[in-house]
Amino acid sequence: MNINQLGNDFAGSRTTEVPVVAKAYLSGVFGWMFLALGITAITSWLFASSPQLLSLMYDVKGGMTILGWIVMLAPLGFVIWMSRGYNQMSASKLALLFVVFSILMGMSLSFIFLTYTGASIATTFLITAGMFGFMAILGYTTKTDLTKFGSIMIMGVVGLFIAMFVNMFMHSSGLDYIISFIGVLVFTGLTAYDVQKLKRIGAGMVEGAEGTRKMTIMGALTLYLDFINLFLFLLRFCGNRR
Repeated sequence: MNINQLGNDFAGSRTTEVPVVAKAYLSGVFGWMFLALGITAITSWLFASSPQLLSLMYDVKGGMTILGWIVMLAPLGFVIWMSRGYNQMSASKLALLFVVFSILMGMSLSFIFLTYTGASIATTFLITAGMFGFMAILGYTTKTDLTKFGSIMIMGVVGLFIAMFVNMFMHSSGLDYIISFIGVLVFTGLTAYDVQKLKRIGAGMVEGAEGTRKMTIMGALTLYLDFINLFLFLLRFCGNRR
């Protein structure tokens, strides 16, 4: 059973009071998410500030090395691995994979320091944190069932990445601007939906159980991806290039 299945199982829950175990579960989810974001930020900054480390991923002509391509594609592989192998893995293994995934994401995101100004990155990060926090609170407190809304947002994600793939060949600045704007809207909405889904999942967890620890990691991965994608689309939309 994966996180989406569990979210659907609890989609009908409409309790106004959040059980203590659900609060503890969400605290763990956000704790792991913040840890992963911190690891990613530090790793990204270290690689961006070190020509020696950057040279491992980018050659003198600005193209990516073999290691660069591996680092760029590895995070997607980790997400698929963790999602599909969730039932067979222990909580400790999932946690280790999540940490390694966070490091790889930091390495792959080091390019943003080469493309955008430091002030622009810092400003966008603060804006992202504010938007994410607001939507997380909204998703946690709203009594409206966001299940159908979330399904629309998920379809939007699929459409976004199809459009991004097409634009790799078209090189349309106008389409890129539209994609970035829609991406901000989609991942802003997904944040509220995912937090509500995780709250419902938490209501069915057993505190201290192995399954609960595993679901905590998977929940953190979900919110981490929401935050990172929201940040990147905002940066593409309003970031100042060097």
